[in-house]
Amino acid sequence: MNRIGDGIDAAEAAAEARGIEPAKSWHGPGATEDSEQRLLEKIVNRTARVGVMGLGYVGLPLAVEMAKCGFDAVGIDIDGVKVESVNAGISYVPDVPSEELLPLAAGGRIRATQSLAVVERLDALSICVPTPLRKSKEPDLSFVTAAAEAVRNHLKRGQLIILESTTYPGTTRDLVLPILEKSGLRVGRDFFLAFSPERVDPGNKKFTTRNIPKVVGGVTEACTRLARAYYSQFIETIVPVSSPEVAEMVKLLENTFRSVNIAMANEMAMLCRRLDINVWEVIEAAKTKPFGFMAFYPGPGLGGHCIPVDPYYLTWKSRMNGFEARLIELAGMINSEMPSFVVGRIADALNEQRKSLKGSKILGVGVAYKRDTNDVRESPALDVLEKLRQKGAVIHYSDPYVPSLKFHGETLQSSPIEPEFLRAMDCVVILTDHSCFDYRLLVECSPILVDSRNATKNFSGPNIVPV
Repeated sequence: MNRIGDGIDAAEAAAEARGIEPAKSWHGPGATEDSEQRLLEKIVNRTARVGVMGLGYVGLPLAVEMAKCGFDAVGIDIDGVKVESVNAGISYVPDVPSEELLPLAAGGRIRATQSLAVVERLDALSICVPTPLRKSKEPDLSFVTAAAEAVRNHLKRGQLIILESTTYPGTTRDLVLPILEKSGLRVGRDFFLAFSPERVDPGNKKFTTRNIPKVVGGVTEACTRLARAYYSQFIETIVPVSSPEVAEMVKLLENTFRSVNIAMANEMAMLCRRLDINVWEVIEAAKTKPFGFMAFYPGPGLGGHCIPVDPYYLTWKSRMNGFEARLIELAGMINSEMPSFVVGRIADALNEQRKSLKGSKILGVGVAYKRDTNDVRESPALDVLEKLRQKGAVIHYSDPYVPSLKFHGETLQSSPIEPEFLRAMDCVVILTDHSCFDYRLLVECSPILVDSRNATKNFSGPNIVPV
């Protein structure tokens, strides 16, 4: 039987799956054992036809892991450029080297298509489509709805459908399930539905899709068992939970935890600036405490596909249920103030040199939302640059991971960091601390160097302005 909430490794899950004996108590009313058992055998034998809908930072690494362990994986995406890249073995996701993708594509282990009709030929499908926010900060589930409707049009008996897109508790059961059941098929009997939150950390070399524990929660017990057995084939540790609602809330808790604690660090940075105290020194000293403290760091704001977005899914769901999540909303307000705080530090630094923001040439060093990635989604660096532009500054940027950037109707090109170019700037601001940057050169050649990431902690100079 499943040990709900326990982490289990792939070997244990597979062994337990092979030893499953048919038991009527496993199924809901009117369910048959045949669909589950047949799909389980295909999964364990790795003859199941598997797919991923959405080939972004989550979907492509997931499809690659499926292919590496012996499944023939199909990736589905409406973006023809991504489809062509995957089929050519050329990766556009830093966590998937082309050297890893190419042999899988060449050997037919992974292929991509824009055709949704391929869903009909699959035994298992993971949905990894975007879940952005509307301008009103309310959830935009249009991609999830469109994906579910596309699956419904091609749904067949014996399929396992797993939603991975981050969303509020209740989405799988209350939104996706009714759409799929319009096909006339019934969950737990004819098809199987679960939620498993993605936990991708772009640029993390230690924790990847394979070794990050995978939480799964099915609509029925059979759904959970199959999702657990499926993911255990190519992910090391599986954590089954009692429902999709629990699995959906797990993801929101993880990222809201980070949002609230980053807000604390950001507010501490603003307070320390008023008190003329170095917040980075404070944090480094505080984290020597061996218990009761976890270090979080300030920065120019929140970025990426999760932390700036996920807490608003939770606060929206809270309001729908008559509860005001005040701490979470306050954290979002504090974090959203950081780009303006960085711009204020730049303005103060220029003012000390009797210069104004208007007309000043400013170089933003790094525009990705985090170190050593090319991901600019929700990047606070872009907010900083836009606020500077609005105040009349002449904007340049340098980021080897982002050679060109669409910026408010313009296409900007990354500038190389060279001594003469740095000296020609009025101010240089570090917005993303890529490990490839020559920080010594930045310190030596920048007239003013505003550091929002503490990247110059090992250097000293009168031109360094910490945020």
